[in-house]
Amino acid sequence: MTNLKKIILGTVCVVILGVVIFGGKYLISVQKYKKIVKDIKISNVDLSKIPDGKYTGSCDALYVASEVSVTIKDHKITNIDLLKHKTDKGKTAEVIPGRVVKAQSLQVDTITGATNSSKVILKSIENALNSGKL
Repeated sequence: MTNLKKIILGTVCVVILGVVIFGGKYLISVQKYKKIVKDIKISNVDLSKIPDGKYTGSCDALYVASEVSVTIKDHKITNIDLLKHKTDKGKTAEVIPGRVVKAQSLQVDTITGATNSSKVILKSIENALNSGKL
């Protein structure tokens, strides 16, 4: 009986150790994600310095990521395609590209309840526009 108790106790210890290790890694990645999103700053881009064309940009914040394609014609944003959007709860932020096209600016309101996805999409658009600057 004592050997069985030792085996059970050893198994329980291994399981607890595994939970602590994987839980710790998860908590560290969540903190890193929060810092990445907090540090995202959206700057307006001077459209007069971007020639006609199609530009892609992306932003990856671990748990939320996006990739966009931005079309410029006559120094105006004519279209933004959201090519990829990795998210759990931020699907509602997928209206952001349309708002940017309408406003012709990155200075649009984020979506309540999807702030992180909104910021990541906006940063992807900014990165696309900056890749086309002269």
